[in-house]
Amino acid sequence: MELAVHESISFSVPPDRLAAQLERRGHETKCIGSGESVTSYDGVVTFDHEETLYDAPWVHCVRAGYDEFPRESYADSSTILTHSPGIHATTVGDTVLGFMLQFARNLHTYRDLQHDGAWAPQSYDDSFTLDGERITIVGLGTLGRGVLRRADRLGMHIDGVRRRPQPVEGVETIYPPAEIEAAVAESRFVVLCVPLTDDTRELIDASVFSAMAEDAYLINVARGDVVAQDALLTALETGQLAGAAIDAHSQEPLPADDPLWSFENVIITPHAASLSETYPEEIARLADRTAQRIAAGKEPFDRVA
Repeated sequence: MELAVHESISFSVPPDRLAAQLERRGHETKCIGSGESVTSYDGVVTFDHEETLYDAPWVHCVRAGYDEFPRESYADSSTILTHSPGIHATTVGDTVLGFMLQFARNLHTYRDLQHDGAWAPQSYDDSFTLDGERITIVGLGTLGRGVLRRADRLGMHIDGVRRRPQPVEGVETIYPPAEIEAAVAESRFVVLCVPLTDDTRELIDASVFSAMAEDAYLINVARGDVVAQDALLTALETGQLAGAAIDAHSQEPLPADDPLWSFENVIITPHAASLSETYPEEIARLADRTAQRIAAGKEPFDRVA
C-alpha cells in the first residue's frame, strides 16, 4: 500500500522513523504536512484529525483513544477509521506504577528538594509501602488491566469500576459506574483508565472527591475531561486529596498559568504515559496488520468507523 504519515504524529514519534518502519513492511510511504491532499494514498497514519482526511479511503489513528475523531462524519464519508488499542498496557502500567511509588516513598518531594540542594528527610509517617494498600481502577480495558497486573504483583488489594459486571481475575469487587463513590471510598489510589465518552465526561466530580479518603491519590492516564477540573482544584486546595498525578489534561499543552502547576503534591506529565522506544514498531505493526486486511477485502481489526 501507499501510505501517508501525517506530521501530527511527531507528538509521539518522529514521522520519518514510523515511515521507515512501514517501509520495512513493504509499504510505500511519504511524510505529509497538515492540510496536504491525501487523495493519492491508500491510507493515512495520524495522531490528529483534520478535515482533509475524509478524502482518504482509510485513516489510522495512532492513539488508543479516538474521542477527537468525529466517527459519524467518517462513516458518512465512507472513510474507514481504525485506532491503536492494546499496545499501551505495558507503558501506561509502568507509568502508573511509577506515580504510585513516587507518592508512597516521597520520591517526588526529594526530587524537588534536590534542586535546592536541601537535605531534608521527611517524617517516617509520611511514607508507606504499596503492599497491602487498596487501589480502585476505573476502567478495566487494556490500560486498566496493565495497571491491574502490576498492582497485583505488588500485593495490593484491587477493586474496579466497569460497565459490565463480569468478574476479572485479581479484582476483588467490581462496581458499576453508578456506585463509583462506594468504589473509591476505601482506596489509597484511584486510577482512571476509561475512554472519554458522554458517560465518562466529568465522571470524577465533587461527589467522588468527597467520597475519597483524605490520604488518597488520584491518577489520571485516561482523558482530562473525565475529571471535573474545578472539583479537582477544590479537592487539592482543601486537602480532600493527598495528591494527584495527571498525564491527561483538558487543555494540552497545559497552560503555563494553570493552577495545577503550583501544587507540590501534584505530578504533571505531558500526556507521555504511553511513550516508549518501541512505539514506532508497535504502531507500524498495527497499521500493517490493518493494511493487509483492507487489501484483502476483509473487515479491518480495531475499526471504530
